[in-house]
Amino acid sequence: MTRHEEDLLAVRRCLSGEPAAFRELLERYKNPIFGLLLRLVRNPADAEDLAQDTFVKAFKKLASYNPDYPFITWLFRIAHNTAIDFLRAKKPAAVSIYGDEDSEHPEEFIPSAQDEIGAVLEETLIEKLLARLPPLYREALILRHKEGLEVKEIARVLEIPEGTAKIRLFRGRELLKRAMADPNEITDDPMKPKRPQPRNLPGEPE
Repeated sequence: MTRHEEDLLAVRRCLSGEPAAFRELLERYKNPIFGLLLRLVRNPADAEDLAQDTFVKAFKKLASYNPDYPFITWLFRIAHNTAIDFLRAKKPAAVSIYGDEDSEHPEEFIPSAQDEIGAVLEETLIEKLLARLPPLYREALILRHKEGLEVKEIARVLEIPEGTAKIRLFRGRELLKRAMADPNEITDDPMKPKRPQPRNLPGEPE
């Protein structure tokens, strides 16, 4: 039995009057949900509270789950919306949109090798750099490189077109690449050109 089939069975049991079956889903997915939320809100206590809220909402909305898609994708979407609501209430600027994504042409942004970032950076450095990214790009990269979701699944979680998901991944990768070369290079918009470095005047030391 595949994981998807196991999830469907647990969902059906729960909807048939066996709410204890939801415990199986909670135990199966509590770690990835908490991990995603922790990287988004960067506070363990807040992440734990939001994870609990996520599963409570999932239990109440279980009848609306579409079995054509992975259960974890549906859970990630609930967790995403829960985190966004939390961040908006705490600091509206934390979830602002960076750049006009719809004006880009997603076919131009062909993702590089999936393991490029992980192969170049140590795990601890990846976490530090991800934490510094604007939330818009950080979440897309987390879902792709940490949770292993495909682009179409990321689009479903974030409720955006696939083209927009590709653009967020592209721009997030560009920010990480800049940070590899210079930790001060992370900006709100990776498409903006770098600021030119001041040149020494004649006679000044190098």
